[in-house]
Amino acid sequence: MDAVLSRARRLGGLPWRTPPQGLFVVGAVTQYVGSGLAVLLFARVPAAGVAWLRVLSAAVVLVAWQRPWRVLGGDGVARATRSSRLRLLVPFGITIAAMNTAFYLAIDHLPLGTTVAIEFIGPIAVTALGSHTRRDLGALALASSGVLLLSDVHLAGSPLGVALALAAGVMWAGYIVLGHRVAADPALGGGRGLAAAMAIGALALAPFTASAGAKALLSPGLLAACIGVGLASSVVPYALDQVAMARLPRARFALLLALLPATATLVGIVVLGQVPGGVELVGIGFVVAATALRSHAE
Repeated sequence: MDAVLSRARRLGGLPWRTPPQGLFVVGAVTQYVGSGLAVLLFARVPAAGVAWLRVLSAAVVLVAWQRPWRVLGGDGVARATRSSRLRLLVPFGITIAAMNTAFYLAIDHLPLGTTVAIEFIGPIAVTALGSHTRRDLGALALASSGVLLLSDVHLAGSPLGVALALAAGVMWAGYIVLGHRVAADPALGGGRGLAAAMAIGALALAPFTASAGAKALLSPGLLAACIGVGLASSVVPYALDQVAMARLPRARFALLLALLPATATLVGIVVLGQVPGGVELVGIGFVVAATALRSHAE
C-alpha cells in the first residue's frame, strides 16, 4: 500500500486546482454513470459481454499506461520472483474479473443503488473482521441490517440479483485483501500490478463471456459504447482516486467512500429512472452510515 500511496503522492503533485474531494466525487459520478450506461446497453449486448469488454478496455489502457511487462518479463527479473508475482497476480486478476461480472449481472436484475449498497458488505466485513474494534463491528452490524432490508425487498422479485450482488461483495472483499498484497510489492505498486491483473482477468474471462460480447465487436457503435463504459467505470475513477488519496488523509478518504452508495442511487434515479422505495432508502442509509462509522477507525 505504501508504494501505491507513494505513486499517488507524485500524481498529487500535478497542478490540478480541483479540491481532492471534488476529484473523488467526479470519479464516483463517472464510475456509476458508466454503470448506468452499461444497463442501457444490456438490451443489445448481454451483461456478461459488457462486463468483459469493460475489463478488456480498462486492461488495454492500464497496460499501455503502466507497462507492467517491465516487472514481469524483463531480463532483470529472476524466474523465482516472476513466478511469485504471477501466483499473486493471477488470483487477483480473476477476482477483478469475477467482481465486475457479478456486479454487472446484478445490476441487470436490481436497481443500481441497491446493488452497490449490498455490495458494500464486502469491504466493511474485511475491515471489521480484521480489526475487531467495537466501532468496526458496529459498522458491520449496521451494514448487515441495511443489506437485510434491501434483500428482503428484492428476494421475492429477484433472488438471483440479490445473490449476485452479495457475490460481488465477496469478490470486492477478495479484491481488497489481494490488492493490499500486490501493493506491498514495490515493483507492482503504483498501478503496475493492477494493470497486469486486469489483463489476466480479461484473458481468464474471455472463454466464458467473449461470445456474449461478440455482437459489440461487430458493431463499431456498440463497441465504442462498451469501451466508453470501461473507461468511465474503471480507468477514470482509478486515476482520480490516486490523486485524491495523495491529497487527503486516509480517514477522510475512507469517509468519502460513504458517498458511493448514495451516488449510485442518485445516478440510478437520473439515468435509469430507478426511484427507491422507503424501505430501500432506509437500507441504503444504513449502509452509508456504516461506511461513515467505519472510516473513523482508519
